[in-house]
Amino acid sequence: MIEKNLKQDEIDALFQAARSTVEAGIGEVRARVLPYNFSSAGQISTDQLRAISMLNDLFARNLTHNLAAWLRTRFQVNLVSAEQIPFTEFLLRIPEINYVASVRLDPLGAVSVLQLDLALAPPIIDLLLGGEGRDGPLRELTDIEESILGSVVEMICRDLTVAWQGVGLSFNFERRQMQTQVARMLSVTEKTLCLSFEIRMPHSSGLLNLAFPAVVSNTILRRLTTDWSRRRRHAGETRARMAETARRIRFGGALQLPSVRIAASAIENLEPGAVLRFDLAASTLAEWRVGGQLLAEARAVRQGGLRAAQLERMETGTSQ
Repeated sequence: MIEKNLKQDEIDALFQAARSTVEAGIGEVRARVLPYNFSSAGQISTDQLRAISMLNDLFARNLTHNLAAWLRTRFQVNLVSAEQIPFTEFLLRIPEINYVASVRLDPLGAVSVLQLDLALAPPIIDLLLGGEGRDGPLRELTDIEESILGSVVEMICRDLTVAWQGVGLSFNFERRQMQTQVARMLSVTEKTLCLSFEIRMPHSSGLLNLAFPAVVSNTILRRLTTDWSRRRRHAGETRARMAETARRIRFGGALQLPSVRIAASAIENLEPGAVLRFDLAASTLAEWRVGGQLLAEARAVRQGGLRAAQLERMETGTSQ
């Protein structure tokens, strides 16, 4: 056996190398340590945000369609943000002149806060009173104007109920709340789920904000995450079977001429054999509609002993 006797400078070099390795390891560990912000606890996860966005995109589309048809004007609603913030921060976002209403959430029995920018009130009220929807000065509402705007909020609540029926919530408009009453609806330190929607009209725009208390936000976020996770776990075979089943669904369809307006005098004395003239060119194609939705323009033809439709031109946006 050969013994190796180390000199003092060699021993010092070994200790120095070991000390450097330990210090480097400590520095590496320290570099990975980050301060924790307890106020960020319970923030919306990616899956929850995705599920909330899908749910409220449905609400935005429904409200866009229903209010545009009711007001007979262009009306666009888009989801802007979904975040968890203290109720005191939500209160700071409410402008001085505002419209705030309490909305009861059944069956939980909780109350949420709905805030609508009053800049949207003049054009909406003007449209409902027969005007052109012009913008107006920002001011407090009269009793009649508040009643009219209340009917709009009731429609918003109905569309929210339709969109959120998957989590079992029903939105019921209670009443408008004054500025001094809003701060007492929820604890100022309570963390709320805040949803913001942008509303655009031809002559005005503004925000629709909703604040849900913690007991409601925790419940709906848990249900949304569970439902979203279940949807994501569908195996490829299950999805294929669902798609095959969907292809066997039968829809009502019709091959018909475009809609026309006919004078009452033209149909007053109709009888078999009479010719009813339409204000359509002889070359006008019929419309192929499925479930009331226009899919293509077509001609009525015969295929063997059956009637058929020969498609001529697909509607824009319809897959060929």
